[in-house]
Amino acid sequence: MYETGTALQVRAFHVLPGMPPPEGERHAHDYRVDVVVRRDDLDERGMVVDLDLLDQALRGAAARVDGADLENIVDVEAVTVEVFARWVHRELATALGGLPGATLAVRIWESPDAFGGYTASL
Repeated sequence: MYETGTALQVRAFHVLPGMPPPEGERHAHDYRVDVVVRRDDLDERGMVVDLDLLDQALRGAAARVDGADLENIVDVEAVTVEVFARWVHRELATALGGLPGATLAVRIWESPDAFGGYTASL
């Protein structure tokens, strides 16, 4: 299986209702967002996905949440790293369009050693 990926950091805010502080209060994370597209076969250009297109799609999604409250963007009451990863997947899937046989894995790191993720077909 071939894979191509990129990553960036974004600062965003969230609240986890019903949790004790600091999680239960509005707080920021400097999230690291890693995305990887995987396919069994390369396309006619010898690529999994155009890395510039993948990077541009990730930067577009990150621009929407940078400095924002995630609950206002993702439109759920509690944005966990798993929910955030699913939202990033949807944003990138829309931007990239269909890639036959491809999957997109998204990992959202909220600290150097803790992450949540979401993987699905494109």
